[in-house]
Amino acid sequence: MRYGPATGKLVSRADAIPLRDDGTLRLAVVADTHSLPHAATPQLLRTYAPDAILHAGDIGDLSVLDGLRAIAPLHAIRGNIDTRAPDLPDVLVIDVAQRLRILVVHIGVYGPKLRADVAQRARKENAQLVVCGHSHVPFLGADRGLTVFNPGSAGPRRFQLPIVFGTIELAAGPERVGVKFAHVDLETGRPWAPPA
Repeated sequence: MRYGPATGKLVSRADAIPLRDDGTLRLAVVADTHSLPHAATPQLLRTYAPDAILHAGDIGDLSVLDGLRAIAPLHAIRGNIDTRAPDLPDVLVIDVAQRLRILVVHIGVYGPKLRADVAQRARKENAQLVVCGHSHVPFLGADRGLTVFNPGSAGPRRFQLPIVFGTIELAAGPERVGVKFAHVDLETGRPWAPPA
C-alpha cells in the first residue's frame, strides 16, 4: 500500500484474484455509477455470475459498493468525484493468478490514446491491461503496447452514450492466458457493440 505524503489518503493498492479450479475467471467491470447505477445492474451482474467485480471509479454514494459486494468480491478505486472515499485507492494493481496484471485507474485515456503517465505506471507495475473509466465511453483498444478497456458507464446517461458494463473472461493455458472482452447493454441485457 502507498499513501500520499500530504493527505494520508491511500494512493495505490495491490490485490490478487485467483483463477477457478478449471483455470478460468470471469470479471464484471463497472464505472461511473454516479450514485445511480441502472436499475438492471444487480440482476444482470448476478446473471453473469462474476468471480469478482471491478469498479473503475466515480462511484458517488458509497452504498453503491455494498450492493456490488453482495454479488461478488469487489475491487474498487476512487474516481474524481469520490472525495468522501479515503479508504479507497486511486490506483489498483490486480494480479490474476500470476498470469495477468491489471492496472485500474479512473482517468486513463485522452480520446483513444493512453495517457503517458498511465502507460509509464503500467510498465512500472508490469501490467498488460489498463482498465479505466471517466469518459463514459465503452472502449477496447491497444496503445503503447498495452490493452486498454473502458467498461463505459453503468450510471445515468451522458449525452447519447449507452449505459453498459464490461466483462473480462480469462482462460489460462500452460503457456499464456487468453482474454476475451465484451460490453453488456444494461437497458436490453444484450451484448453491446459500437455502431458499424
